[in-house]
Amino acid sequence: MTDGAALASPDAPASGDAGVPAVVSGPARIGVGWLVAGGVAVVAAVIAGVAVGPATLPPGAVALELLDRLPLVEVTSGLTERQGDIVWELRLPRVVLALLVGALLAVAGGAYQGVFRNPLADPYLLGVAAGAGLGATVAVLLRRSIPEQTPVELPIFAFAGAIGAVILTYALGAAGHRYRSAATLILAGVAVANFLTAVQTYLMQRNTDTLQQVYSWVLGQLAVSGWHEVKLLLPYAVLTCVIVL
Repeated sequence: MTDGAALASPDAPASGDAGVPAVVSGPARIGVGWLVAGGVAVVAAVIAGVAVGPATLPPGAVALELLDRLPLVEVTSGLTERQGDIVWELRLPRVVLALLVGALLAVAGGAYQGVFRNPLADPYLLGVAAGAGLGATVAVLLRRSIPEQTPVELPIFAFAGAIGAVILTYALGAAGHRYRSAATLILAGVAVANFLTAVQTYLMQRNTDTLQQVYSWVLGQLAVSGWHEVKLLLPYAVLTCVIVL
């Protein structure tokens, strides 16, 4: 086995050509410096996300306002009552929800990279994103005929679509009694993703009045989010991260 083949296969024996031992890569470890840098970037993003908007707030005052809510910390931010409401009721929920969504996307991407042992793997690989988009589109279309539908049903439809896409990909990858290899699953996932995307596009073109709602959801739909959405997502985020990690 060549050194290149050993590098491509983490389970390969540690032996190379000409007596040169093959290098088998292990799990990557993040240094303390990168962790600190990441934490600083998150804090800076939170302050910027809360401070910037139609009504610009001083970043320093925003930081003090956030610190004031921490246990055993008492500081005066200098913000007015109205500005405080903008921070806590309008902007901070959207920022926290964006952090949760970003964390879940990172965990999903890391899980795919670990399963397929490929740093280029992502949640689009098995048609998951396409299935979720199709499920969300169906939920938006049903919302027109069922006005009493609750916002909770849209993510349920999206989750069902994502699960259905994975099942379809696995079934297609094992069609003809072939061995379900990583390459076969990837090719099946590409085919399933293209098919589901085509179905979603057809539904959207047949119902053009839903285009804005669907695209808004696909792109995040954080503009109208509040603490209710944060409380709705938080249990799933914690449970998912614990199980995956």
